[in-house]
Amino acid sequence: MAIAKAERLMNLALCLLGTRRPLSKRELRESIEAYVEAFGPEQTSPGSDDAFNRMFERDKDDLRELGLVIETVESLDGEIGYLARRDSNRLPPITLDAEEAAALGLAAKVWQQARLAGAASGALQKLRAAGLPEDVDPYEAHSALEPRIPVHEAAFEPLMLACRDRRPVVFDYRKATAARPETRHVEPWALECWRGHWYLAGFDRDRGAERVFRLSRITGKVRSRGARFTAPVPDVVTVRETVASWAGETADRSALIRLRADAGYPLRAKATAVRELGDGWDELLIPYGHGLDAWLVEFGPDVVVLEPAELRADVVDRLRAVAKG
Repeated sequence: MAIAKAERLMNLALCLLGTRRPLSKRELRESIEAYVEAFGPEQTSPGSDDAFNRMFERDKDDLRELGLVIETVESLDGEIGYLARRDSNRLPPITLDAEEAAALGLAAKVWQQARLAGAASGALQKLRAAGLPEDVDPYEAHSALEPRIPVHEAAFEPLMLACRDRRPVVFDYRKATAARPETRHVEPWALECWRGHWYLAGFDRDRGAERVFRLSRITGKVRSRGARFTAPVPDVVTVRETVASWAGETADRSALIRLRADAGYPLRAKATAVRELGDGWDELLIPYGHGLDAWLVEFGPDVVVLEPAELRADVVDRLRAVAKG
């Protein structure tokens, strides 16, 4: 819904909820700023009257569809008025059992490290004020669970808002194999956390294709652009599946590498076989798919690829590209 329309509907709803008597179309037309600007006295004409009536009827229908109970009242002189009585538009009492309260409490704790923490805590307080029993501990039912979604990247909040509002963004992004960042123009679709890292999926305008970006590699500020999306947003955005394939999760072959002792624990977790070589090195057999070369580069001198030869060549090429930069 456009911001202007949402604001107009909100003002109309507040006006109907705040009145003690039915308000006529004329009074609403003269009281609500959006109507005044579009259909003010200086624009009075049969055409503007018809346009206002059409807009008002659409707005009234939209509010009713959203759940607002609007009454139509005819006065003694035959004039039609409108109001939304507060007693007809009150929410029913909120009743939560222990499990439901625990779920809400856990949801509030999930965002503890993000700027959403204040909103989450405030929502929980409002639920208590609206009827959540004081003797129900929202954490007691699942006291062993301590959910966390770490959000340390400054890019998270502006990208979350851009995904919500469908606004294109611009940011500088440094790939794992690049020494310097480059500017990317992206239509953001979805954010997802995978293995402790946040990723953004979206349409890369410069490359004309879908891309996934790791937030920790975004440098500088995320800038919003006012233009609309140029590519359709898919119904399902497979962020985790894409990142998993890049990390070699969809394995169809194996690599033999040397890994420095007491290093590369993520690699050790993937290994199907580990053999101590001595002199501070181990030998690992790792199943992998697409993208293992980029991942191995991140471990720098702690990793040496033994087999296959094409993987070793890809890692060497990437390291040389970083060194040249």
